[in-house]
Amino acid sequence: MSFYQKHKHTINDIRRKTVLLLLFPPLLLVIFIFRIIPISWVRRFGRFCGKQFFNLAKKSREWALANLERIYGNELSENERTEIARESFIEILTGFFDYMAYSHVKNKKKYFQLIEVVGEEHLEKAYKRNKGVICLVPHMSSWEFAAITPPMLGYETSAASQSMKMALLEKLIVKFRTSRGMKNITRTGSYQALIEALNKGDYVILMTDQDTRVKGVFVDFLGHSAYTPLGASRLLADTEAALVPMAMTRKEDGNYRFHILPEIPTIKTDDKEADLVANTKNQNDYYSEIIRRFPKQWVWMHRRWKTTPESLAKFLEERRKLKEQK
Repeated sequence: MSFYQKHKHTINDIRRKTVLLLLFPPLLLVIFIFRIIPISWVRRFGRFCGKQFFNLAKKSREWALANLERIYGNELSENERTEIARESFIEILTGFFDYMAYSHVKNKKKYFQLIEVVGEEHLEKAYKRNKGVICLVPHMSSWEFAAITPPMLGYETSAASQSMKMALLEKLIVKFRTSRGMKNITRTGSYQALIEALNKGDYVILMTDQDTRVKGVFVDFLGHSAYTPLGASRLLADTEAALVPMAMTRKEDGNYRFHILPEIPTIKTDDKEADLVANTKNQNDYYSEIIRRFPKQWVWMHRRWKTTPESLAKFLEERRKLKEQK
């Protein structure tokens, strides 16, 4: 075995971290430029980059098209599905660029000129109970704007940050969040911290519409069984918090609309395991509805149906063996 083959993973990890580190200074320059040029220019650049991303990112494009065929194969033509995929790439990248351009904005008047809020009465109703509110947010359009809008509205809000491959970028994103009033919770011991935040009556931002390795269950998502995190349902079981769905979407004028929908009632019976599954299914029903309303704005390039019962069983068995070896 060659030296490279023996240390392949270590070498690739060092190479990836080095590339990301080298990219960080240009990223800071781009953010600075985005802040001073007209937002219309930023969005034109976002559309251009999104189209190139779609054309060049072969694997991501294939995943997006496969997901769309799974969901819309009997409803839409191949050209229509391809158009949705392309627009999704454009929207996600343009939304990120918009967020970078407004990353320094703390003035509420300027912020809410960009973002129209509808349905805040649902948020206020849940908040007044003082039992905490779980804000259920999908990965649509600029979800970073979605995460910071509740604190910009004046509500005490917490969120557990997800680790990124680029540590410096993670710190930068956390800084942008906290500067707008969000309280960041690190992953270590995050569940207990989220419980404490809810018990104080705070808001907690959760995004559970993606395939992850955290504890989950297989429930319907857009008409197909998908492995779904149990985080929100566990918090509902362990607290008296309300679950309020919301989403950020792009308007025709290029700005955003923040949709706040009525609370999703929590199911609580004597069968706690069944409750976890039922509440998770209700959450996925919301995700499915909002994605179908705005299909061009969801992250179709994400491998939402990657985990299968077979792959999960294999993963759990490998993890069990590793623990036994230790």
